[in-house]
Amino acid sequence: MHGAAGAAFSKVPEVTALFWVTKVLTTGMGETTSDFLARVLGPVAAGAIGLLGLVGLLALQFRSTRYSVWTYWSAIVMVSVFGTMAADVVHVVAGIPYAVSTVAFAVVLTVVLVAWYRSEGTLSIHSIRTRRRETYYWATVLTTFALGTAVGDLTAGSLHLGYFSSGVMFAALIAVPAVGGLVLRLDAVAAFWTAYVLTRPLGASFADWMGVPKARGGLGWGTGPVSLVLTVVIALLVAVLAAGRRRTRPAR
Repeated sequence: MHGAAGAAFSKVPEVTALFWVTKVLTTGMGETTSDFLARVLGPVAAGAIGLLGLVGLLALQFRSTRYSVWTYWSAIVMVSVFGTMAADVVHVVAGIPYAVSTVAFAVVLTVVLVAWYRSEGTLSIHSIRTRRRETYYWATVLTTFALGTAVGDLTAGSLHLGYFSSGVMFAALIAVPAVGGLVLRLDAVAAFWTAYVLTRPLGASFADWMGVPKARGGLGWGTGPVSLVLTVVIALLVAVLAAGRRRTRPAR
């Protein structure tokens, strides 16, 4: 994978600091956008739009032969939006408590990861060069978003920690795999996926804190304005990533 040929056919970005910043922002944007669409359009119409957007962008992602910055991050945004909707539907529509859905999504994620490892012998994102591995990758990503949404709502609502306190807690928790991977030399793949799951409740908790009314412990800025600002910031970061990729791409 470190050779030129392997890198040329990679379907996912390199894991850098900018990757993590963009990822956290997409989780927050997905949370508030999902809430905004559900409130304006209703959960059914919002879910249909989210599903269509997800299917369309994943189709573009799978059709590409290598990593495309805009296609990849657009797909991540739609996974974030739809993953939030999926977790919310399980709770709001089906009436399943967040504690139960958290366990259920954790089991699903475990099953996906075990199946991926048994099939491919690795969970490393640096090996996403085949259709099957890419399928496992996106199944894992979608499940992590749903799991992270359930966990964030569990701590903020069911456990009454509030959005800001939950965000601070997840910020502390996400430092554990980071320190473990860099300082303690723990397994890099396990550290990556642990941090990846935690980015969801981290970004969503702070986004909810900014968007929800003051009566619910937020700043009351509104989910619509917060979604718009986060979308603009994400677009700027993706533009920076795209520009950096153009500069580093080897000449043909």
